[in-house]
Amino acid sequence: MIVLVAGDPLRPRRPDEHFAAEADAARAAGLDVAVVDHDALASPDGARRAVSRVPEGAGIAVYRGWMLRAGHYAAFAEALAARGVTLRTGPEQYRQAHELPGWYAALAAVTPATAWTTGDDRDGFDRAAATLGPGPAVLRDYTKSMKHHWHEAAYIPDLADTAAGWTVASRFRELRDDEFTGGFVLRRFESFGSAEVRTWWVAGACRLVGPHPDTPHDAPPATLDLSAVEPLVAALALPFVTVDLALRTDGEWRVIELGDGQVSDRPSTVDPGTFVTAMIPPD
Repeated sequence: MIVLVAGDPLRPRRPDEHFAAEADAARAAGLDVAVVDHDALASPDGARRAVSRVPEGAGIAVYRGWMLRAGHYAAFAEALAARGVTLRTGPEQYRQAHELPGWYAALAAVTPATAWTTGDDRDGFDRAAATLGPGPAVLRDYTKSMKHHWHEAAYIPDLADTAAGWTVASRFRELRDDEFTGGFVLRRFESFGSAEVRTWWVAGACRLVGPHPDTPHDAPPATLDLSAVEPLVAALALPFVTVDLALRTDGEWRVIELGDGQVSDRPSTVDPGTFVTAMIPPD
């Protein structure tokens, strides 16, 4: 297996500083490592240029880098295939994990109720709000929230107030700008009494449990219970994903997010060597 890491924009032959420790750990574990140009990957027709430093015939690859739109990831996979390299996570698997509509139905029993739009128009937003029904909600798009702008672009106190809800949605759309992906996603607000926990899954099995990158020093509690989540994640049959969970105030663990493991951030307090060992597929 070869690990492909995003390169440093100023020193393109070297891994980006954010992923350098993982690259070192991968080499120490006996894995090959190559650098790809993320800026080229994220640009039109840039995929072949982005992978020019990947050895031909390198076999199965895992990417560790910044988020990519699903279309850019597909071009990435195609450019690698032309060099005899296969991403362990295929383009459709990436989209399924990376965009909420791809995984929501499978995890609906363990995650807040959700409705979404296709596109960013007001009529679609109002229909999604009506589908979810009155009450508080949290807004995001298919790939990301703006939770650091909570009151202006994330939290909607009551979906029955459509004008106020649209004000939040408009601000969210403005802040996301060119990064807006897919459509608006409305999620029923639930109260949580713990920091989020990030779990890492390979071939449907949980391989690593750690804190969320936003709260790297909040160790996961010993009471973390994955029993309700395990069969649902396994049934998705995705090669490498993260599942973020939080403890609801009634004592039930709930899924906040599922994401593709290649573009999910590693908390600073998780040892790079431990992480790399966890992401290697079992024999």
